[in-house]
Amino acid sequence: MVGKKKETSTTTTLEDLIEKAGGCAVVDGGFATQLEKHGAAINDTLWSAVCLIKDPDLIKRVHLEYLEAGADVLVTSSYQATIPGFLSKGLSIEEGESLLKKSVTLAVEARNSFWEAVKVNSGHHHYNRALVAASIGSYGAYLADGSEYSGDYGPNVDLDKLKDFHRRRLQVLVEAGPDLLAFETIPNKLEAQACIELLEEENIQLPSWICFSSVDGEHAPSGESFKECLDIINRSNKVNAVGINCAPPHFTESLICKFQQLTSKAIVVYPNSGEIWDGKAKRWLFWFMLNEQPSKCFDDDMFECFATRWRDSGAKLIGGCCRTTPSTIQAISKVLKGKSQ
Repeated sequence: MVGKKKETSTTTTLEDLIEKAGGCAVVDGGFATQLEKHGAAINDTLWSAVCLIKDPDLIKRVHLEYLEAGADVLVTSSYQATIPGFLSKGLSIEEGESLLKKSVTLAVEARNSFWEAVKVNSGHHHYNRALVAASIGSYGAYLADGSEYSGDYGPNVDLDKLKDFHRRRLQVLVEAGPDLLAFETIPNKLEAQACIELLEEENIQLPSWICFSSVDGEHAPSGESFKECLDIINRSNKVNAVGINCAPPHFTESLICKFQQLTSKAIVVYPNSGEIWDGKAKRWLFWFMLNEQPSKCFDDDMFECFATRWRDSGAKLIGGCCRTTPSTIQAISKVLKGKSQ
């Protein structure tokens, strides 16, 4: 089976990093956001994964920027990279699989070169040797219609269809040699169950986390309670951490507290800046555009302020998602690592 490693890797790799980071490790930030800052055109069904085809060097550059900012975990550019997605662009299955592997290779190469440079220039630094997390976006991310924020996949999507959709991508990414797996913006219990069953069926021996999104700060996007969602995750020893990504940051503290009551697994949070993604119009909206309220967006200073609160509430991994940048991660890293060293 793919991904067979020593059994100890599932129980120590991620935990070791958290311990080395002083009890709370730093995840990187918005990938597509930073690609766009460098001029990449990613208004595409593949989103940031289009750069695997058009500009892989830029992907490596962004990884290096997040490492420089203090990220302990690099998330690969494979969030919206899927074999069906590549096929729709006229690529072959072999070419699609090669691009999936490249997403891991680019992150590993960036990590290795950065770490070699850090060792040469040792002295006093707050860097840890980062782990590479292979991103596995939800089925809704592949659909590119915003359904990862609604959980509504329609009546024809069942457990087997979701497992069929994710299986080969999971196999290819594991074969490429990441340190862990990151299932991201999962919107419902069904897809979480599909991910867990695949980890079991494929006998994956890498650490993994499953992150849900949330649009109301109380439930998964599908409307299901997080208790329902976490109950199935708690029964699996293949999932090492659970949390929230790409939800508004003002929900984060209360969700950490909620998750603390529902699971003993490590909690990971990497919220977006607080803007809302309009999947149909393909643009970000400010809260006040929707609710006639003042903006609830967080800038870097707000992330720095709240990172310690999130850590003290129980989060073991903290980073940023859409619309956050290396400067956001630098602010988070500075305040978390400044206290732990």
